[in-house]
Amino acid sequence: MFRSEYADVPPVELPIHEAVLGRAADFGDQPALIDGTDGTTLTYEQVDRFHRRLAAALADAGIRKGDVLALHSPNTIAFPTAFYAATRAGASVTTVHPLATPEEFAKQLADSGARWIITVSPLLESARRAAELAGGIREIFVCDNAPGHRSLIDMLASAAPEPQIDFDPAEDIAALPYSSGTTGIPKGVMLTHRQIATNLAQLEPPVPAGPGDRILAVLPFFHIYGLTALMNAPLRKGATVVVLPRFDLETFLAAIENHRITGLYVAPPIVLGLAKHPAVARYDLSSLKYVISAAAPLDATLAAACAERLGLPPIGQAYGMTELSPGTHVVPLDALHHAPPGTVGKLIAGTEMRIVSLDDPGKDLAPGDPGEILIRGPQVMKGYLGRPDATADMIDTDGWLHTGDIGHVDEDGWLFVVDRVKELIKYKGFQVAPAELEALLLTHPGIADAAVIGAYNDDGNEIPHAFVVRQPTAADLGENEIMLYVAERVVPYKRVRRITFINTVPRAASGKILRRQLREHT
Repeated sequence: MFRSEYADVPPVELPIHEAVLGRAADFGDQPALIDGTDGTTLTYEQVDRFHRRLAAALADAGIRKGDVLALHSPNTIAFPTAFYAATRAGASVTTVHPLATPEEFAKQLADSGARWIITVSPLLESARRAAELAGGIREIFVCDNAPGHRSLIDMLASAAPEPQIDFDPAEDIAALPYSSGTTGIPKGVMLTHRQIATNLAQLEPPVPAGPGDRILAVLPFFHIYGLTALMNAPLRKGATVVVLPRFDLETFLAAIENHRITGLYVAPPIVLGLAKHPAVARYDLSSLKYVISAAAPLDATLAAACAERLGLPPIGQAYGMTELSPGTHVVPLDALHHAPPGTVGKLIAGTEMRIVSLDDPGKDLAPGDPGEILIRGPQVMKGYLGRPDATADMIDTDGWLHTGDIGHVDEDGWLFVVDRVKELIKYKGFQVAPAELEALLLTHPGIADAAVIGAYNDDGNEIPHAFVVRQPTAADLGENEIMLYVAERVVPYKRVRRITFINTVPRAASGKILRRQLREHT
């Protein structure tokens, strides 16, 4: 068993809005959130006051403790206010990909039991359609303005009393993001107030932040990585978060230059752009002090090229998953220069890890030997919503969460993730479940059977690669028709990006797809 070198941190027994904004008065007029495109700024005093007024308005609208509210929005400076207002009103927030199709959105609404939606006017039609498909939605609010819908801006004028909710941080669900776990369809991950808040405290020693730090939030807040690293963590310590709604390299670089960004939390495709794109040379990025990459494996050579080009310390990495609130490992900022290349870091405070044999899961392995990574700590999720069997498959009776990742630890405690047991595909940091795409492909009348695996493209990104068996009557079925069929029904990152036609899908006697055989075709 491996234990963190850091002293344990006590559980944070606070609702997440108090854990993050409890010191807002201390930071007062300092900028909390800045719109990276037009410069609109909210101070800490405003974020605190606005989220309290909005919580009062939401409670007045009928939101009660235990309700689920779906937050469906790209990154904006309104997103954090909406999130903390909803939790202060007692709701659990299920975050929704802004580009989810109405059908995908509806599945999440129905599965989570959501009764309320907060969206933005450009996404309103998708939200309305999803609400119709799911049923049970009481009201759709908008962050900006749209005819027929109450605006959060107008609701700030509410004179209703601020709700006084009796929270149990250890049991009450703050966030309900959806994850495919190690495989299968997306499931609601129940993260309590205490789990998320304690994870922030665990991450603080290795990656401290404070007033004067400026963090660029381009990774989505709806994803647990963005929610923690780009929203909760910096706002908890008085840093300034500069918000971008989507990644565009030139806009991203301009924001670093114009807002004097000091820290970046990114995924590997952004590291690739920083390392190789000619546009980087046209911007002054000298304010940057560090870059941390997570959400997917980062090639050590690419990381070194990026750091050299930017004149920065080596690029650090972090490791975790939605089911872990999400963090378990990070390269400490004060160790960037001497961390071994390719490591995802060391255990954060209060976290334990085992590396167990793939052949004998009860056998713990020594440093240097690769095996499955198991994690135990206060950040382990409460479980999957409504899926006790899936929860039991993920977390054993001793509290160890089985990540499905293969890694090894060196003698100094640095973790290296080398492969995945799980079938989950990570396209640019987003989770794509093969089973979900396989089920969709089989709805095409010309497809007799299908299997999906992760394969790497020329840019080093893992992509969904479909192996398709045509129906005898569909001999002329082509790649483009299949790709378009999938693209019309899923969010962009789930699109099938490569197709191979085969005669049969290899399967074990149990019916399980033999993905290893398919990988031999790639």
